[in-house]
Amino acid sequence: HVCVSGARDPKDMNHTKGGLVIFTANSHPSSRELGKRIAERLGVELGKVQVYQEANRETRVQIQESVRGKDVFVIQTVSKDVNTTIMEMLIMVYACRTSCARSITGVLPYFPYSKQCKMRKRGSIVSKLIASMMCKAGLTHLITMDLHQKEIQGFFNIPVDNLRASPFLLQYIQEEIPDYRNAVIVAKSPASAKRAQSFAERLRLGIAVIHGEAQDAESDQVDGRHSPPTVSRTHGAFHQGPFLLMPKEKPPITVVGDVGGRIAIIVDDIIDDVDSFVAAAETLKERGAYKIFVMATHGILSSEAPRFIEESAIDEVVVTNTIPHELQKLQCPKIKTVDISMILSEAIRRIHNGESMSYLFRNIGVDD
Repeated sequence: HVCVSGARDPKDMNHTKGGLVIFTANSHPSSRELGKRIAERLGVELGKVQVYQEANRETRVQIQESVRGKDVFVIQTVSKDVNTTIMEMLIMVYACRTSCARSITGVLPYFPYSKQCKMRKRGSIVSKLIASMMCKAGLTHLITMDLHQKEIQGFFNIPVDNLRASPFLLQYIQEEIPDYRNAVIVAKSPASAKRAQSFAERLRLGIAVIHGEAQDAESDQVDGRHSPPTVSRTHGAFHQGPFLLMPKEKPPITVVGDVGGRIAIIVDDIIDDVDSFVAAAETLKERGAYKIFVMATHGILSSEAPRFIEESAIDEVVVTNTIPHELQKLQCPKIKTVDISMILSEAIRRIHNGESMSYLFRNIGVDD
């Protein structure tokens, strides 16, 4: 690292400076793996802490070293029990706050409940609730990766660094897919077309968009906009035009763009319920794609997902280790992992040393 004239003493700039403490807030062993990797890269030991569930399922956190006046980083990866994960995080942050930590930075590579960031019919914006709880617990900074919607950053009244995994996935495409020049980047729905375009521009490839698939829970269908208006009791106050109650028709599945004789690379931010990915792969196979890859940042892959992938036309699913998925990999050898601990450890080092974060966002498109 270059030491700029007038900067602090290089010894102070060392990333193993005494004021840095890294904790993992997980009671689940597989979820601690990422924390260990980050601490290893930074050359520090993980902080001593006990996180466990009592017999009545209450979460208990006991910090076993002094954090007074220190920069604390709490790394939390989402396990199967997402609600316990959130409580562990909140209790850990609050424990650090009441122990007089100078700053508390949460490192949540996958932000839980990020899909519930829009108002639904008689629902609520749960992302906002989680954000408020974290700020209230005492979080002073948040590091996360590929938020489902970038606007979630606005729910916090603390700084949020929304890092991107796309450079790691692009590197994987270039190094692990030998004839990637013959590939086309595919958006499985118009909603993910911007992400596909961002990937395609940087790889200098074409894009294809699958349009007209069956409506899923993310659509506007569930927010009540399409329910017929109630007829007023007062006669003549409401005129029912013939156009008002027309059912919304689903167009047949079409692929905009040529995939014949190409490698299809489907890109998205989260892969959890794999039905839509499997259906997209079938469609692309019918249109003549000879190899199908799926690239996503967060591999939640819940319930039967590994079995469906194994039986599908998908050749490979590439996800990052923002969420532990070792068990799913044992069930399905098609799942491959890209390690992103490097960018998280560099973000922690830069925040701790008060350095600029813009270096981590180079080569990142507006729509990424």
